[in-house]
Amino acid sequence: MSNESPEVASSDKNFNSLELPSMTPANLIRQFGPGMILMMTGIGTSHLVTAPVAGGRFGYALLWCIPIAYIFKYYGFEMAFRFTHATGRSMLDAYATAWKKIPVWYVLITTIIQSGIGQAGRLIAAAAVLFYLFREFFGVDIPGLGDDLELGFYGLIIGISSVWILLNGKYEAVELVTKVAAGILLICSLGVYVVSPAPVSEFVHFFQLDTPEGSWLIIASFLGLLPTGIDVSLQASEWGKAKKVGMGRIRQQLEDEGIAPRFNAFSSAKEDLSIHTKLMPPHALEYCRRWFKIGLIDFRAGHVISFFLVCIFLLLAAVWMFPSEVQGNAVMGEIARIFTDSVGPGMMIVFLVGAMAATYSTAFNYFDGWPRVVGACCRNLFKATANRSGTTKEELSSEDLSCWYSEYNIYRLSMVFSLITSATFILFVPRPVFLVLVASALAYFVAPVIFFLNLYYCFTVIPKDDKTFYPSAFAKWFGWFSLIVFTGLSLVLIWQQLIPRVVAFFGG
Repeated sequence: MSNESPEVASSDKNFNSLELPSMTPANLIRQFGPGMILMMTGIGTSHLVTAPVAGGRFGYALLWCIPIAYIFKYYGFEMAFRFTHATGRSMLDAYATAWKKIPVWYVLITTIIQSGIGQAGRLIAAAAVLFYLFREFFGVDIPGLGDDLELGFYGLIIGISSVWILLNGKYEAVELVTKVAAGILLICSLGVYVVSPAPVSEFVHFFQLDTPEGSWLIIASFLGLLPTGIDVSLQASEWGKAKKVGMGRIRQQLEDEGIAPRFNAFSSAKEDLSIHTKLMPPHALEYCRRWFKIGLIDFRAGHVISFFLVCIFLLLAAVWMFPSEVQGNAVMGEIARIFTDSVGPGMMIVFLVGAMAATYSTAFNYFDGWPRVVGACCRNLFKATANRSGTTKEELSSEDLSCWYSEYNIYRLSMVFSLITSATFILFVPRPVFLVLVASALAYFVAPVIFFLNLYYCFTVIPKDDKTFYPSAFAKWFGWFSLIVFTGLSLVLIWQQLIPRVVAFFGG
């Protein structure tokens, strides 16, 4: 005779229709999503612009920035993935439980700024590839436009095409092409590196802190945008929620069954986000556990690939370009010469195809990510938007779709705002390298707050006795230690570099 109560048996039966995802390698790759998207948001700027600039200007001196960024920012990203898989809600839902919702207001304001200035940096990196491809490689010039306006024109074309694709829901085709082309970039980069690898003796710079004169903006850029900005963890959390798998798929059903508390961003405490997995039916728990494991593998694979790729680009630049200022509208031409000088002219087009895919993917993903965060902030700040939540047409009624303050329309309006402001910045500040570095540094200075909040809510919302989702003792210890190191570096950089410039500006 079964020892289960009728309620438990009924609940278990309700979840038995959930299909368990396959854990075979082929299926894992097919099911990857938010982790790989997160990786692709960084490759277009930090890898293809910042790393070659660092290697071209300072040789191997800034290699130490790479492991520090990847190691000490790791848990800032992982905790966002972990939280979403453990609760079925996004990190911004947790931020909404804070006093006066101050973290949500903070994220909303900084995201609006980033969606203009930051997106300009991502957009101009992609525009620089097109500029070089058409001007130098194909010999095509746009009559009547100077270099700066031509660069701005290419940026506008990339921005408009990205927004059009997103608004028409045709992301899958672009994602497929991008993955293939990015794979080409990875393979040809590895091939070029094998032709002429950096001397092993130079690897000592991975462990040797060095800050050459004039390198502070690049250091801040590395720490801010490797593997990508920590603010992207909030985008990844929203992507994970939107994917509707694992806990994100069954959270509503768990609430309806009385297994999980109902969460309301305007009346609930953070404890209402918690789900006690001991109360879940075994099949439902296994379903969530598998999707969590897939999510972690997805994120960690992207993290490792991103690390090796940025190392390769800095080392290639140090071998083939140093000393070089690496600046101007034809910056991609300087970087592309690494491939032509090492292997031959035929490799330039291979690099440019991969570079175009990577930079376009970065701009494209940010056009979706930042507006998604703005919409999520409004969902947690305004009851009228919360009553009309959802970023797809299928989730909303026709009345909600026509309401300008629905989450769907705020998401779309934010996307258009990002396009207009970033294109304006490109037209008036048409310096690709400078814009990319400033955008990256801006991500660095907003990161410690988001890092802290991700750790805090992950450690305080997920039940400590949850062996599936609660972080290990090492993750807790190293997570807080990483935050201290990362914040300390931010304060040192501000004290040594920004304060003297402010003082000098005011005549001190």
